[in-house]
Amino acid sequence: MRQGGSRPVVAAVVAALALVLSACNGGGPSATAADSVAGLPVTHFKSGLKPNAPTPDLNVHNVSGDESDQVATATIADVESYWSGRMPTDFGMDFEPVTKLLSYDSNGPNQTNGCGDTEGDINAFYCSRDDSVSWDRGVLLPNMLQQFGQLSVVMVLAHEFGHAVQYRLKDKAGIDKSTPTIVKEQQADCFAGGYFRWVVEGKSTYFNVSTSDGLNAALSSLFLVRDSAGTSATDTQAHGTAFDRIFAFQLGFETGPKQCAALDLDSIKPRLVEQPFRPGTDKKQQGDIAIDETAISALQSSLNDAFKGANVAEPQIIADGGACPGGGPSTPPASYCPSSNTVTIDLDALAELGKPVDQDAEFSGDNTGGHGDFASFAEIASRYALGVQKGVGASIDTPGAGLRTACLVGAWAAVAALPGQKLRLSAGDLDEAISDLLRPDGLVAADVNGNRTASGFNRVEAMRTGYLQGSPICSRQYN
Repeated sequence: MRQGGSRPVVAAVVAALALVLSACNGGGPSATAADSVAGLPVTHFKSGLKPNAPTPDLNVHNVSGDESDQVATATIADVESYWSGRMPTDFGMDFEPVTKLLSYDSNGPNQTNGCGDTEGDINAFYCSRDDSVSWDRGVLLPNMLQQFGQLSVVMVLAHEFGHAVQYRLKDKAGIDKSTPTIVKEQQADCFAGGYFRWVVEGKSTYFNVSTSDGLNAALSSLFLVRDSAGTSATDTQAHGTAFDRIFAFQLGFETGPKQCAALDLDSIKPRLVEQPFRPGTDKKQQGDIAIDETAISALQSSLNDAFKGANVAEPQIIADGGACPGGGPSTPPASYCPSSNTVTIDLDALAELGKPVDQDAEFSGDNTGGHGDFASFAEIASRYALGVQKGVGASIDTPGAGLRTACLVGAWAAVAALPGQKLRLSAGDLDEAISDLLRPDGLVAADVNGNRTASGFNRVEAMRTGYLQGSPICSRQYN
């Protein structure tokens, strides 16, 4: 985030919140219930390769017998099976398998495909020149496996196979030489989401994926391969922020490949958040400011302005340890204390959480840095939002309250993105909130007791919904 000058008067995000939230309190099930994921039940089981999965009948050049290649080969066989059914149904054409598959070790002997040499190339990619899919089993896939398990490999290769699908669909996906890279990447993420839905529905020969930890791992791996903060969506190598990429994945998961193929620049541009840093931003800090008393004062003002339309007593942010006194609900490093209408914070712990992200170390699994300033601000904002909800008579100790809270944090973030704010959203901030939403102990989508829904899919979607659509939908959708 960035601190600006004088505090402007801004439009409140919750102009009709009091009326809407109080009306929700005794209502029926929400449009997006906490116990379902895009219409599917929340499931809990070990995700990954099925114990009885067959050995794929595929010719993979330079293949090994290690886990990376086992999962990668099974993924290719599985996505080909998926597209063999969807291509005729959705696009009226037969599916053609890719011509070549290549496994390589980026630290090992050089291999070649139509796009060149593989030595030192820590990557997975589709090459249209020889219609091939290649992957690095030496560094990339082992890193993914170590951090997020087998589904991370499935995610990476399902995305790359999405590019092979584009090459086959061509004008049916609106793809030509002039198509911006970000459109191609959004489509590929969306196609991967459609495939994952098919797996979750139990149609895969090779994989099981639960809608709790399974999808959480898939989204976490997509988060890991996001663009660096400050990348422009017009960059020729742009793949998207985590916010953008997960949006596309969820679109495919919820609507299927036909909607993915319809994505173009006009449809995605209004909701893309990938942008370069504004002039004057300290690139070394990557848009982060220190989490100190000055920053907390600016956050208090920002939240007061954004939520003033609720017409409730403003929760006061107090740096006195992060736990509620007298046995009240405590969720350090930030807690909402209903008896005193205060948000109590552990400033030192939040400062540690809010240190700048080291994305290179994060990718290698050696990250000792923080999650960025907005991860800390969003945690505090979530506790503040609980105070607003309590003030209008809404529940604050239910699964729906956790998702509604994440939605309201998103709505506040949208106000903070407007020009002229005293505390203003910076490039990469929304990804910092997503890192909190995907953590098992994050607070942004937690109720007053710190309980969060099992589905990271729902948690991220709730925050994004508030950011893109504003606060009124928060109460309608998350009763």
